[in-house]
Parts: sequence; structure tokens; C-alpha cells
Amino acid sequence: MDKADKTIKYRAQGARNGIEVLTVGSVGLVFIMLFNLLRPGEISILEIFLVSLCIAAIFIGFLKTQEPFYSLLLSESQLTYHHKYGFWQLHISNLHHSGIPKITDGYEYLELNAIGLKVNNMDEFLSAIEPRIAGKLLIEQRNLFMQVVQKHCKNGNCPSEWLVEDTQYTSPKGVGYTGLIAMFANRAKHLQLLTGYDLLLPASVLDKDIWTFSADLNKWKRAPERFITSQVGH
Repeated sequence: MDKADKTIKYRAQGARNGIEVLTVGSVGLVFIMLFNLLRPGEISILEIFLVSLCIAAIFIGFLKTQEPFYSLLLSESQLTYHHKYGFWQLHISNLHHSGIPKITDGYEYLELNAIGLKVNNMDEFLSAIEPRIAGKLLIEQRNLFMQVVQKHCKNGNCPSEWLVEDTQYTSPKGVGYTGLIAMFANRAKHLQLLTGYDLLLPASVLDKDIWTFSADLNKWKRAPERFITSQVGH
């Protein structure tokens, strides 16, 4: 909690320990290379395996360090989601409620590992989001969306527009969109039709469980100042 500007800041699971993993991989690689240079003979299979592990650790650590230090910011007026390719913001007045998307085909029950956000005015949201992050979210969250689609299309008769987002979109208010924003809007429309939610926050962008954070968002929606103040020092 940032007491100065009254903003709650959340770390993403995937962004944690990036420097540590990068450091361990780098030190390990240097040690193995020096050891091999000072030791006569050919490099062993074990050393090759250890070098591969160190290189993998360096790569993973580097990717972790590229993620924003804080993935979610919650102030008294808005929710901000930070991504390495940009960010989006949702004003508190534009959030209807949050919850965990649940889907059933009448026999089996599926709960997405994500938080769903029901938006009051998608035009307000779409007019502010940048195409770059919209395109990345389309790719990253496709697996979650396809879990929903597969539950509704077990017999293979899915509408084609559920599988490939159109690059043209006209909102219920008559606002037209094209390109990546239109594709994102079509995904949101289909997600809303199938789950009741317009946007998703995957569990990986949180440092707490999705049920707790979803409940926190609803508390924040009802009484933002009280909720933010209650988190000071937590």
C-alpha cells in the first residue's frame, strides 16, 4: 500500500524473483566455464546439462525482469492493469462487478482460473486502450477464451465468429472500431455472451488468489475510500 497517494499495488506471480533467477544462472554459467577452462580434458555430458540449465535460468530471469514491477494498481478512482506492452484503466464508475467466470454444458462444470470484470460502458474502455496491448491480450488470453468455447461447442458446431475475431465492430451505441481494437471488442462481446463478463484478469497477474481479489474488487466498488484506507499497513 502506498500511503502517499493511497494506491494499493499488486505484484504479478510471473514477475517475482527475476533478478535472483538471472543472477543464479549467470553465476552458475561463469563458474562452470571457468572450471572447464582450468580442468584439462573435454567437457562432460553433466557439464553440458548444467550449462543448459544455467542458460535457461538466464533466459527465464531476463523475461521476468521485463515484466512491470507492479501489475495492478488500485486507487480510489480506478483500476490500472500494467503489462510490458502497455496498460489499460477501468474507472470505478465503469465497473459493474467482478467474479469468477463459471461455465457448464449441463454435465460438467468449468471455473476459469481468472477474474471476470463486467463493464458498464465498453465504449469508454475501448476508446482508451491502445492497439498494441489489445493485440497482446488477444493472444495471451486466447487459451482462457477457448476453454469457454469448448464447453459450449462439444458437438463441433461453434459459430465461426467465436473462433476468429472480426476486424470490424460496431458497438450498441453505434460507435465503429477497426483493426485490433475491433478484434478485442468482438472477443469481449463473445466473452460476455458466454460468461457474463467483458474482461479477464488471469490469476498469473495477481499475488493473491482470484477469489480474494474478486471479493476485494467488489468491496472497493461499493466503498472505495473505506476499502483503500482499510488496506493501509497490510
